[in-house]
This record gives sequence, structure tokens and C-alpha cells, in this order.
Amino acid sequence: MAGVSGTARGRRGILTERTADLVLVVDDDPKIAGLVEAYLRRAGFRTAVAEDGKTALRMIHELSPALVVLDLMLPELDGREVARAAREQSEVSIVMLTALGATSQRVLGLELGADDYIAKPFAPSELVARVRSVLRRSRPLRAAHPVRHADLVVDPARRTARVGARELALTTAEFDLLHVLVRGRGRVLTRAALTEAIARPAALDGIQDRSIDVYVRRLRAKLGDDARHPRYVLTVRGVGYRVAGT
Repeated sequence: MAGVSGTARGRRGILTERTADLVLVVDDDPKIAGLVEAYLRRAGFRTAVAEDGKTALRMIHELSPALVVLDLMLPELDGREVARAAREQSEVSIVMLTALGATSQRVLGLELGADDYIAKPFAPSELVARVRSVLRRSRPLRAAHPVRHADLVVDPARRTARVGARELALTTAEFDLLHVLVRGRGRVLTRAALTEAIARPAALDGIQDRSIDVYVRRLRAKLGDDARHPRYVLTVRGVGYRVAGT
């Protein structure tokens, strides 16, 4: 079963462009889904709910939500498969929601393309704050100017990045990381500084170093960069990262 609440009610799937306030909640537990939906609506968001992975993917395609609150353990398709498929068809922001709180599971969520991660049990008010944080980071910076490195151009006003004529499909966190690195003009940025710069929340306390490394791996793959002979992102062993060749 799936539905849309708030001003999104009507013929399901007819929205033609992503709106800044539509959040899709994907959880097979009606009580949790209802609680999350209620808090999001109270905070001013429109909501849609899906109770299984297949429905979630269809609704991502039809409704183009701004963000998905995605449970890891789902019937039909689990959250891992939903996240992978969503990343292939969309740049929608993802907040992973799961009862699995181990570090390995949190890192897995990041590797699948999640922008944030929160473990059950959680405070609904904290989840709303995370949603707001991810969406705030995904908005364009109107006064910011493009920054360049070789054939790489990062435009924060449009939140786009391209290598030559090829535009990169980046998540919110990946874009933030790339922008900070290129804007740094070759300065070495520690993992702690990068963690702070991309506004990682307290959910990753204790594993920030590993989370940044996951983001860098994902970013390098999309840049077509080779960690052994980098053109864009250089590892400074024991410290962090900087833009290569500067």
C-alpha cells in the first residue's frame, strides 16, 4: 500500500518535477512509517509512503521526491537494492533508516549512496533535523561562482560538476566533498576537516574517517580517477586529501 499526503494528494505519480518539500518514507512497519510521516508533515513537508522496495522504486520514478527516508530491511526488494536502483535512475537524496546500528552497516549505507544514516530506535525530531540538513545542503548557492581544476568545473550555484563535456551524477555529499576539495586550491584537508565541511551529523560519530574514505572512493569512481595516479583527488597518507597537481 502506498499513498501521498499533504498537497501532493490526487492522481498518484503525476508530479512532473522534483519539489523541495516532498519526502518519500519507505518502511514496512506501519507504526514507524506513520510516526515518521506525522513528524515530517508537522515540520511542513509533504509526504508519500511505500511499504516495500518495488513500490518505493516506482514512486521514486513517478513522484520524483526531494528525499527518501529508506529502511534497510524491506520485503520484495531490501533497502540495499532500492538504494542501488535509485542511484541508477535518480539523484534523489537518501537518509538510510535501519535497526542495524553496527559500524559496518553504517559504512555499507554510505557505499550504497546514502547521504545520511540514522539507526533505530531514533528520536523523530532528530530524523526531521537530518532531513532538513540534507535538503539544505542540496540547495544551490546563488552567490557562489564556479571553481575549476584542469578540465573539472564545479558550479555550486547550479550544484553541477562536469569533466570536460561530461556532467557527473553526484549525491549531495559527493558534490559537497568535491566542491570543498577543488575550492581548497591544493591545500591538504584532513578527514576531520572534510567531515565538518560536508556537515556530517552525529550519526557517524566514531567512524568519520572511514565515512570520508567511502565518499572519496565513490567520488573517484565517478570522476574516472585512479587512486594510484590521480588527476583529481590525491591521498596524503596519514592526513587526508587534496586536489592533485596543485
